[in-house]
Formats: sequence, structure tokens, C-alpha cells
Amino acid sequence: MTIAVPFIDLVADWQPLREEVLARVARLFEHGQFIMGPEVVELQRRLESDVGVAHALTCSSGTMALQLALMALDIGPGDEVIVPAFTFAAPIEAVLLQGATPVLADIQADTLNLDVESCARLIGPRTRAIIAVSLFGQPADFDALNSLARQHGLRVIEDAAQSYGATLHGHRSGSLADIGCTSFFPTKPFGGAGEGGALFTQDEQLAQRIREARDHGQSAKYLHSSVGTNGRLDALSCCALLVALQRLPEQLALRQAVACRYDQGLAAAGGHLRRQVMLAGASSVYAQYGILVDGRERLAEHLRAAGVQVAVHYPIPAHQQPAFAERCRFEALPNAEQASRQVLCLPLYPTLGETAQQHVIDVLLKGLPA
Repeated sequence: MTIAVPFIDLVADWQPLREEVLARVARLFEHGQFIMGPEVVELQRRLESDVGVAHALTCSSGTMALQLALMALDIGPGDEVIVPAFTFAAPIEAVLLQGATPVLADIQADTLNLDVESCARLIGPRTRAIIAVSLFGQPADFDALNSLARQHGLRVIEDAAQSYGATLHGHRSGSLADIGCTSFFPTKPFGGAGEGGALFTQDEQLAQRIREARDHGQSAKYLHSSVGTNGRLDALSCCALLVALQRLPEQLALRQAVACRYDQGLAAAGGHLRRQVMLAGASSVYAQYGILVDGRERLAEHLRAAGVQVAVHYPIPAHQQPAFAERCRFEALPNAEQASRQVLCLPLYPTLGETAQQHVIDVLLKGLPA
């Protein structure tokens, strides 16, 4: 009998939280403050405490968080922003939507995160900022990136959409750069019951710019001090996020336990596959468990035939995307191209049981070359 292993199981993950979320929703409908209500204020205060920053500002999505960060830094036409070539589209979209030019840097072959030396080579007179993605749940090398940025008068943005709860040298993801941006998309390690995002900063001036930008540029009611947008997070989304945040340490511990069992079980693969290497001093929340393997498509089909859902994050690097190729500046990107050919992500979520996970491991090992 084939065991069915979904790539993710949101229904099972949310069941223990359902009644408490619905109780919060009921209270929301009693007071009726659906936009910027008390749930939003409460979530922001709790996020500030959890991440260890002076300012946490919620917004409508992780992509909006990135665009608001660029707006707060006054980045626009004529400016360049360095972004990794191996990532989801959001940071590149945010730069383009501001009228700036994305400059694509390569990744490290082992951590899969932004390569600092590649960044350094790309800095020019128009460079204003660096966006570093904490890919698959572990932070990029922000110590080195922040140092590089200071040398050249640049700002650093952390795209922490996949890494809320991770750490680097004891500091929480989101607090590692001038501005941190995260996503509450349902499949993230700290996901909600819909779209949502947040920004984190220690800088009061940047925080005020973000507040204005997410609310049509208003510094006071109907006083538009700058050009902004509608980037607010609704109170209904906060009902689910507040409950999920209470349970997050337990959920992240379960994710790490799953990753540890994969590490142990896949050690038998030897040199037939590689795993994302952990940066020294970093911890991961395992938004994805990525392996790199030759013959990825054949292995993926072998797993799917055995009932194991897998995914490829990401099959096409940014410089080969039709929407971006002619609008970005880049040089050689060998590691990004190799990762896009080899990466394969395995099921990983808090309610993934040991029997199902062992099935994934056994099937995968059987699908590798002898």
C-alpha cells in the first residue's frame, strides 16, 4: 500500500489552533475595528518583543514589506539594488516596481544564500542597497554584508520571508539588517490564514516613513506628506497570527526535529546528494528542506510515483526569467544556475509523522544511483 505524503498539510497544522482563532474572530466582530484595530496594535507589540526590535510594522504581504522598505529608503529611478539571482521573484519585483534596477549577485554553492564577494564586485556609483534573502529558513551572512555595506554607504534589507524565528549569533532573523521584512503567507514557518507581512527596524525615522508609506503617505489624517500606498494588514488576519505566534516555539521545534531526522536518514546517500549547509553561528527554521542532486526530474518523478509530493524552489534563476532578463544587470551566475538545475525540496511541516517521513527517506534512497 502506497503511503501518501503531502508536501505540506495546513489543515492538520491549524487544527490545534482553530477554536482559539475563532474565539478571537468573534471578539473582532463585536468591536468592528477591522482596519488597524487593537489586534494589529497587539501583534506589532508582540512582534517587537519576539524579534527584539524597537519597531515592528505589519503590512498586507511580504512583497509589500519589501516595497515599503525601498520606499522608506527613497529608492527609485536611477538607483541600483543588489539582489540574489536564486530566489523567489518578490525582491526583484519590489525593486522594479520602485523604478530601480535589480543587480543580480550569485549565491554561495553550499549555503545557497547571497555571496558577499559577488556583491562586492557589483557595487557601483548607482548602488543604494542590498537585499539579502534568508533562503529556506536560515540567515545569510549579515555580519559580512553589513560590514560591506558600511564601507560603501549602503543600506541592507533582510528578506526574512522564510526565516522568522531563525537566529544568527543569537540575534533573531528580522533584526539582522537596517530593515527586516517577513511574510505571513500560510506555508511559511510563521504563516497565517491569508496574506500578510511585517517590517522590523531599530530606526525611528525609517519606522515613521514605513508607517506613512503603508497608509497612503499620511503623516496625519488626510495630510499626505509623501506618496504612499495601501499596505495595511487587516485585523482579521491578526486573529490567526496572534494565536500562531503563541504556539510558534513548539511548531519550530517540531520542524527542526523533522529536519534532524532527514539529516540522519539521508546520510546514507553519501555523495549522491548535497544538503544546504548551515552558516556558522546560524540556526534555521527549515521553511524548506532542500537537497541538491543530479537527475532531479527523474528522482522527483520516482518520489511522486511513491506518493511523496516534492517541489522545486526555484527552477529558473532570475536572470533567465522572461519578465526580468532585460531589466536586470548581472554578470556570470554559475552557482545560481547550478542550484536551479539541482535543488529539490522534500515535505517538511510540524505534523509530518515519523512513519511518513521514513517513507520519504526510504523512497528517496532507492531512487538514487547504486
